[in-house]
Amino acid sequence: MKSKIIFVVSLLFGLLFINAGLDKFLHHMPVPNDIPEPLMKAFGAFMEINWLLPLVGAAELVGGVLFIIPKTRALGAVVLFPVMVGILLTNTITDTSGMPIALVLLAIHLWVIYENRAKYAHLIG
Repeated sequence: MKSKIIFVVSLLFGLLFINAGLDKFLHHMPVPNDIPEPLMKAFGAFMEINWLLPLVGAAELVGGVLFIIPKTRALGAVVLFPVMVGILLTNTITDTSGMPIALVLLAIHLWVIYENRAKYAHLIG
């Protein structure tokens, strides 16, 4: 039962990051009209660095696919960890309106990392 729950949660988590990564390239999701000014400034700065959004989008795509597949889920968690840190920093410093969703994503991410802790043991010690 636990493995089925982890798979469903990981599937949804991975699809969310795949969608976010695809949006960096295809711009298929509409931009909300009520984005706060500090967040607009931050995204404007990201757009000035031409390689940053494609890099984040590629990491989200690859990490999302790896996160879905049970055999590569631990690697997907490692690939997505810097993106998750960026999400948390953005929602902590720039605009706190997305913090509840960011905390749920962090909880899922940390849960998967904890469940795969044996695979990370050789990296730590």
